[in-house]
Amino acid sequence: MPSTRFLGSLSTPRVDITIDTGNLFFNHALEGFLKIGSVAATRSIAEDSFKAIDGGKLSKHCLERSLKKMCKEGAYWGSVAGVYVGMEYGVGRIRGTWDWKNAMIGGALTGALVSAATNNNKDQIVSDALTGGAVATASVLLNYLT
Repeated sequence: MPSTRFLGSLSTPRVDITIDTGNLFFNHALEGFLKIGSVAATRSIAEDSFKAIDGGKLSKHCLERSLKKMCKEGAYWGSVAGVYVGMEYGVGRIRGTWDWKNAMIGGALTGALVSAATNNNKDQIVSDALTGGAVATASVLLNYLT
């Protein structure tokens, strides 16, 4: 019986941004801001484009609203990513080692900081800190599997 086989590989596109502010901490934070901010802005514009096409109407007001949302989403998620990357790098510098614990601590600090900045109560801040630490740790540990 003949058999068929598919050979190939899939890889994600990689974009490397080199920014030199003279400070490694700021370099990492700015790189995180730009990468994740651009992803969030792209996601926002894709979502709004789909809604406009699906709804069958496109107007100047719709475009202005989409642009504002794209900038807002990009800035928000870029800021969160910049804070996280900066925290993770700072924790690594303080600890003097680079492992998954930096991601856990950086994620927890970022979750608490972002939650506190949005005027949440202390129970929600603790919950967001735990969530941030768990998501960041899971992300790093998943990278070890590949």
